[in-house]
Amino acid sequence: MPSPTRGSDPFLSGRLSILCRVPSPTAQRLGVVPSVFAVEHVPHATFPEDDEWIALVRAPEGLTIVRETWPTGSGERWIGLYGGASAHGLDAPGMLAAVVGPLAEAAIPVFVASTYHADLVLVPDHRIDEAITALESAGHSVDTTHLKPRPTP
Repeated sequence: MPSPTRGSDPFLSGRLSILCRVPSPTAQRLGVVPSVFAVEHVPHATFPEDDEWIALVRAPEGLTIVRETWPTGSGERWIGLYGGASAHGLDAPGMLAAVVGPLAEAAIPVFVASTYHADLVLVPDHRIDEAITALESAGHSVDTTHLKPRPTP
């Protein structure tokens, strides 16, 4: 018998919502990083043509590249949240899930690049305020010192 999905069982759905908001040992101190990022995919590539990248992920379908980009202009922009203030080892379970869970519950897309000690979680720049609210509601603290004002539409 397949296990119930979050949306199929009202009891389970309510429990997951409650669990995501309870402060836990995985509550983290996150900081908005000063850079703005672009995420691009280069099919069939194995290495970028330049060294202007922050993170690379090589997969059978090509290369995913995270780059610093201009805060304005065309293309999708991503704002980074980094958990360096809550550095953890690879043996600390649930640290990334504690961050992306509340964002998923708020229907905020993410792209993640992990380091040995912490995770860089990128969210679309137009959703950063919602992301901060979701994370703080889940018990995380978010330092917004480097959050630049965004133009109003």
